[in-house]
Order: sequence, then C-alpha cells, then structure tokens
Amino acid sequence: MLPVVPIDTVVLAAFLAFCRIGACFMLMPGMSSVRVALHIRLFAAIAVTWALLAHLWDYIIPHVQTNADSLMLLIGSEILIGATIGLVTRLYTLALQFAGSVIAMVGGFGGLAGSTVEEAEPQAAVAAIITFSALLLLFIFEFHHEVFKALVISYEVAPLSGLFNPQGALVDITDTVAQSFYVVLRLAMPFIAYGILINLAIGFVNKLAPQIPVYFISLPFVLAGGLILLYFGIGMMLSLFVDGFLPTTIGR
Repeated sequence: MLPVVPIDTVVLAAFLAFCRIGACFMLMPGMSSVRVALHIRLFAAIAVTWALLAHLWDYIIPHVQTNADSLMLLIGSEILIGATIGLVTRLYTLALQFAGSVIAMVGGFGGLAGSTVEEAEPQAAVAAIITFSALLLLFIFEFHHEVFKALVISYEVAPLSGLFNPQGALVDITDTVAQSFYVVLRLAMPFIAYGILINLAIGFVNKLAPQIPVYFISLPFVLAGGLILLYFGIGMMLSLFVDGFLPTTIGR
C-alpha cells in the first residue's frame, strides 16, 4: 500500500516544480517573447508542471520542507536552476540574432531597422526574417519537447537536496555562449567574406575614380549581391543551425 501524502506536501511539491518550470518558460525562446501574453505563459507553465509532476514525484516529495526558512531556500534555488536552463536555450537564438544583425550590416541592410515578431527592440528586416524562421523551425522540430526532457533530467543532475550550484551554472552558460557563437559565426562567414570583398572592391574603385560618388552607385549592387547570397544560403544556414541545436531530433 502506498503511503498517504498530506495535501499540503503535494501542493508544496507542485509549487516547487512550478518554480523551476516557470522560470525556464520565462526565458526560453518563443515563450519569453513579448508577443506571448503573460497569462498564456502562466497557464502553459502550470499545465506542464501538472503533466510532469507524476514523473518528478520521487525527486521532489522526499525533499519537500515545511520549515519556512528551508522552503524559501528551496524556492530560490529552483527558480535559479530553471532560469539557467531557459537561459541556456535562449543563448542559441540570441547568437543567431547576432549573426543576423551582422549579415544585415555587411549586406547593406543595417540602416533599415523595423519592428520584429519576437523581440520588442527594432531590428533589421533580414535579421528578423532569419531569427523568426529559425525559431519556427525549432518549434516544428519539437525543440520544446527537448526542453521538457531537459527539465526532467535536471532533477538528476541538480536535485532539490543539492540546491543551486553557481559555479556549474556559470560553466554551462560560458560553454553555451562559446559553442553557439562559434556555430553561428561559421554559418555567417560567407556573408562576412562577401561584405569584406565587396567593400574592398568599392574602396579600390573609389581610389581609381574619386570624382564619382561610388557609395551611392554601389549601394544597389551591394544590396542585390547580399539578397542573392541570402536567397541561395538561408536554407542551408537554417538547416545547419537547427541541426546544431537539436542533433538528436534532426537525426530521427
């Protein structure tokens, strides 16, 4: 016969699970967008918490504390752990957003900032297209399921009894930043090379014919070349990005 668990212990266990899952949803790509209403994020976090609570029962119930000081310490630890998981996933999309801004700048679109779908800050149209397309592909390939798996596995790596480990979190964030920016810089390298070569060529032409306003004449050619390169390269770039983000999902 299974032991009877008091209702207050069940409520505290659900709340502790919600702290980790809700903090992750607060920062993960897509769910953290300003376009997603706050109550939708809240209801989604509550629904996922109740769905995963059965799988996390043995990890949470033995460590639930009714003492006020211990409970506050557990709540703070769970929020920090969940925020770390969400931040790690968000750093990948931020790296691609940075690469998109670089592509827009070297292609001549850096001065045409406009509204975006995911972020509240104005961004170049090319960067917004790249970022939103990558996020759409991530959801198509069910990256949110990978986040749910990571939340379940996190209770084995960072159990409630161990509390939050700042050093381990900083190491994970540092490794994620290095890996993600290395991946997106490799993907954006053709556009960077194009920007260097086209500007070098324009500089030589300007030196040979200083009386001609080369900048105004060359800008349409720079834009056209950037669009052609983007047309032929954006599919492969997004495919490689998603492959680097979700290697197990793409390989199914």
